[in-house]
Amino acid sequence: MYRKDSEGWIKHLDFIILDLICLQIAFILAYAFSGYGINPYTNFNYRNMAVFIEMADLLVMFEANTMKNVLKQDFYRGFVLTARQGVTIGALSLVYLFMLQRSHFYSRLALVLTIIIYILLTYLIRVLWKRHLRKKMKEDGDCSLLLVVSEDVANTVVENMITHNYGRYKIAGIAVIDKEMTGQHIGGVEVVTDMANAAEFVCKQWIDEVLIATSGTVPYPKELIRQFTETGVTVHLNLVKVQSVPGKKQFVERIGDYTVLTTSINYASTQELMLKRLLDIVGGLVGCLVTGILFIFLAPAIYIASPGPIFFAQERVGKNGKRFKMYKFRSMYMDAEEHKAELMKDNKLGDGKMFKLDFDPRVIGNKILPDGTHKTGIGEFIRKTSIDEFPQFFNVLKGDMSIVGTRPPLISETNLYELHHRARLAIKPGITGMWQVKGRSTITDFEEVVRLDKEYIENWNFGMDIKILLETLLVVFNKKGAV
Repeated sequence: MYRKDSEGWIKHLDFIILDLICLQIAFILAYAFSGYGINPYTNFNYRNMAVFIEMADLLVMFEANTMKNVLKQDFYRGFVLTARQGVTIGALSLVYLFMLQRSHFYSRLALVLTIIIYILLTYLIRVLWKRHLRKKMKEDGDCSLLLVVSEDVANTVVENMITHNYGRYKIAGIAVIDKEMTGQHIGGVEVVTDMANAAEFVCKQWIDEVLIATSGTVPYPKELIRQFTETGVTVHLNLVKVQSVPGKKQFVERIGDYTVLTTSINYASTQELMLKRLLDIVGGLVGCLVTGILFIFLAPAIYIASPGPIFFAQERVGKNGKRFKMYKFRSMYMDAEEHKAELMKDNKLGDGKMFKLDFDPRVIGNKILPDGTHKTGIGEFIRKTSIDEFPQFFNVLKGDMSIVGTRPPLISETNLYELHHRARLAIKPGITGMWQVKGRSTITDFEEVVRLDKEYIENWNFGMDIKILLETLLVVFNKKGAV
């Protein structure tokens, strides 16, 4: 799912908070340098001024729109805007003191020092924070971008994206659609695939987004665009000549220096994603606390039945193919993975894209008695009650997972995926989701699982997460569809 950048103030909330903090630090330092002490808040007039300058700072930021394109500002432009903002705050402060007839109770030196320190400190912090954000985006590769271009504009597109990227994307490579150039380099970026293999490359390399830019003489690759959208990857089309894609969310925005039509399985605003992340943090903290309590009781029972680690860590595939270690309470014997291939013939889901057994002998305490009956133990209990899932709240806190999402598959399972199966990985995986509340173990058709996951992604909103959470509680309490 695509994160659509906010158009309002929330887009640069981090810079706004840092700005307000810098202003208060400047206020305290100015008070101290003026010889009045280190705590200006004990003085009634200075305490009121501390509140006023914060309000004035917000007013100037919003009215003058000084945060617009803050990441794109060069050093000179950034300093000019910061200085202008500081001087305006100083002027408003003078008006405030004059109107309330409090100027004789307030040090002029403290006011001047506040503005000077604020301008210098804020400018420095903005420069350092921008450098940090660009470095983080570049190193973490939070958003990988494949450039799909025609040969005649390839150099221009690469140069444009490098110049106007502003650290937003990690360029994963180039696909030239009208000439075989695989292995060559354009502007320092490798041509990694051709048109025939571009969709497969996107799946295997787990690309986040695709920018398609061709000249007016080379038509857009309609079939390739269809394949891209089928995988769930976000597609940006340079607005030369485009057509709408039925059933997909589309909007116009800017990528680098291009105006593009963006097509995605769904998109969410920064505000919506902040709400979802806030829910994850609160739920993650509560879940980790409950996990600690459960550990006290489960650890001895698990260890006695099967000596070894209490927690089980397994590499899973997350959003857009990013791998992470998912944690669970261990419910299987230590050699469980070694016996998986032997049991594949009994897999309820058949084709290997998911794995589920009616009775799994690898689960701690599970035995088939001589008379053919089944005996279960602690492992089956914690799986039936979904207690084994609680350590995943640590994954939620880390940001690898969300409380509500799609279940993260194994690497071996994703290797068998077709193009349309990849769409279920367009969002962060979750502890619970549409599949869990609609049947879980009663659903044995993997295509039905994919359908439910896509239904969740295509129709996502914050209210849907709340609804699924409530339905999950009912499912767990009623012991329906577990394992």
